[in-house]
Amino acid sequence: MQDYPSIFNDAIGPVMRGPSSSHCAAALRIGRLARDLMDGDLRHVLVEFDPTGALATTHKTQGSDMGLCGGLLGWDATDERLASSVQAIAEAGIEVVFRVTEIGASHPNTYRLTLRNADETHVLSALSTGGGMIEVIEIDGARVSIRGDTYETLLYVRGDPGSLVQALATWIEADAILGHAGAGSDFVEVKAQRFLTDELCTRAGTAFEILQIRTLSPVLPVLSRQNLRVPFITCDEMTAYNDDKGLLLWELACCYESARGNLTHEQVLSQMQETVRIMQSAIRQGIAGTDYADRILGQQSEGFRRALADGKLLDGGILNQMVLYVTALMEVKSAMGVFVAAPTAGACGGLPGACLGAVDAMGLDVTEAAKAMLAAGLVGVFIAAQATFAAEVAGCQAECGAGSAMAAAALVTLARGTAAQAVSAASMALQNILGLICDPVANRVEVPCLGRNVMAASNALACANMALAGYDAIVPLDEVIETMLRVGESLPSALRCTALGGLSVTRASREIEARLNRGAEGR
Repeated sequence: MQDYPSIFNDAIGPVMRGPSSSHCAAALRIGRLARDLMDGDLRHVLVEFDPTGALATTHKTQGSDMGLCGGLLGWDATDERLASSVQAIAEAGIEVVFRVTEIGASHPNTYRLTLRNADETHVLSALSTGGGMIEVIEIDGARVSIRGDTYETLLYVRGDPGSLVQALATWIEADAILGHAGAGSDFVEVKAQRFLTDELCTRAGTAFEILQIRTLSPVLPVLSRQNLRVPFITCDEMTAYNDDKGLLLWELACCYESARGNLTHEQVLSQMQETVRIMQSAIRQGIAGTDYADRILGQQSEGFRRALADGKLLDGGILNQMVLYVTALMEVKSAMGVFVAAPTAGACGGLPGACLGAVDAMGLDVTEAAKAMLAAGLVGVFIAAQATFAAEVAGCQAECGAGSAMAAAALVTLARGTAAQAVSAASMALQNILGLICDPVANRVEVPCLGRNVMAASNALACANMALAGYDAIVPLDEVIETMLRVGESLPSALRCTALGGLSVTRASREIEARLNRGAEGR
């Protein structure tokens, strides 16, 4: 099955709580799939992280433990109990042990879970690939690729799984994908738009010695399917597609997402309107005030709002509204409120803050906001398809840099610019943030994240106006995206969200981390 990013899966989402999408939301999704693999019956879970990866140093402070335990309990990413999930899973009688040990991981965000109950043991390995996206890569020693966007039925069989595959091929619906996971596997995997029916499972059990059947529910909002086709997957392909159409970027986004998600254009726009409303609610909550013990910064947005209202700030025009909204969103994230990772939790302020700040300053409505966010989402699709949103892979340029490029396209769309202008703005914005490192202070996603989200919005505004004025981006967006990944992979691992370099290792950072850790021990 071809993996095509979805605007709502990969670029504008998930809707979540927690400090980090690649840690908390992704871990929760992995936990949900692990729970399904055990049919909800868990007694002991060993979670292993490789010492060379990012999770070895960040799993506790950035929400991996919290998210994973929430998922193992079957909770949703917006569950208000999420902050207490580690305690709740212990109270549920499930022992969860976290261990840093050599597991030979090649990806910095690799989880290996050994799951046990009184009757069985399963081992699941999974990756957090950025922005809350995941991939289960191994179950019980067999290679798989489960991204949480299909209904998965696993049939454990005694004997040769290949014979069961051949039989199922004549029984199941044409839109399903099946196969066994290679040499040494003892299960057959069926990916489809729905689980195998009871009738088919009974038929398989009659013809073969089926030991057990496990069903893993999707954890993503937009499902994949057999023979999925999209009109384009790169910016160059989109430009060629639009040659004789003259569509705006948000309209092209509707073309893409309707094909990707089997939705009408009206459904795509309506879904984005609902997403925008969640963002607007988070902004209101942030400005009203947030409070949370385990964070570095107290509320900053109220002071900015007062200073703006009192005329004490330099005249930044529309930018001051953006800074206020960016700050409010980042504070909601840090206070475990509900927000939209767009494209990630660490970069959740730049794009929505810039876009919705401009929307309110311009007196536009939720429909115009949704169109702008769709344009941003399509730029995000190109980034997800050709590069990454994971700071652990490519530094903060993959988070705040990507968010800034997406925001630039959104702002051009609000100004009724062309698709070519929106893409040009995105290219310039991403060029300006190449090489940005990820070095969280005190191992929390707050500092310098807040300032970098503000920078992302500021950069987006400047590049949008430059594109609208006819500035030449020179380097096409696709080539800038490819460059971002290449630059990111060349960064030392200490500068890719491991808390081992940059501002993370300053004396101030160490002192703040020690203070917060003491506070946590006292609670």
